[in-house]
Amino acid sequence: MAGGAEIKIRINSITETKKVTDAMYMISSVKMQKARREMENTYPYFRAIREEIGELLHYVPENDDRYFRNLDPDGIQGRALLLITSDKGLSGSYNQLAIRAAEEKIRLFPDTLIFPVGEYGRQYMLQKRHPVAENFSCAAAFPTLTAARKLCTELLDYYNSDRVDEIDIIYTHYHAGRPGNCRFLTLLPLDQSSFYDSSEPVYGKEYFPDPNTVLDGIVPGYLTGFIYSALVDSYCSEQEARMTAMNTAGKNAEDMLKKLRIQYNGIRQAAITREMTEISSGAKALKRKREQAMKRRAQAEMQK
Repeated sequence: MAGGAEIKIRINSITETKKVTDAMYMISSVKMQKARREMENTYPYFRAIREEIGELLHYVPENDDRYFRNLDPDGIQGRALLLITSDKGLSGSYNQLAIRAAEEKIRLFPDTLIFPVGEYGRQYMLQKRHPVAENFSCAAAFPTLTAARKLCTELLDYYNSDRVDEIDIIYTHYHAGRPGNCRFLTLLPLDQSSFYDSSEPVYGKEYFPDPNTVLDGIVPGYLTGFIYSALVDSYCSEQEARMTAMNTAGKNAEDMLKKLRIQYNGIRQAAITREMTEISSGAKALKRKREQAMKRRAQAEMQK
């Protein structure tokens, strides 16, 4: 059984660890709120782009645009996957769920080229020797429009040069107060039916020089907005998962501290009781010794 000194050291160690987990909880909360505010400020712009694409497709319902081409799944020559994880751990099952979804995709299509966002996913894919895009590196922390635009440019470079025919994305959709759910979607080619309803009225508009050219110009903007939304969604999910993990760690620390304090107080109480017993026994022994001395002194005086 551990002694009082060892238990006191453990109590101090757990107390310091709990201070760290509480601080990480607060930091994650602030980061998440800031990211959500920034995304909400840009959301109207990208929503307008999506609506404009929907209206534009009314004029070219049967188009052969490269961003909307329909390919036979068996004829797809190359696939790419944008995988969004975090830069570090301590976030519960957040990274494992995204990586598990990526592994299922890779199992079906082993030659899938991985574009990992976040150092955690990057190191995992390199360790497993999965094909990772050369010279590609993107941090998951503090997502910005600039980072999303750069990501979109690199992906479009692969797509427009026919190095890949399909680009998918795996990210974690944020849910306030509970774990996010991992989503797997196709970025390119786009699904035309998801942008407009053919039954909606067509408004009189003119596109210069032609609808297809305008479409080619605004689709990258839409993809940038979607990628930025996915980055922020995943980042907020990461912070939510880290908050949950740190909160759980804090509660476990409280439970451990409670048990250790009871154990420590029990040892202290036993030590105090033992000391009081020893003092009481010593006092009784001194009293008996004094009584015996007095008795001997009285007997000696009587003999005189």
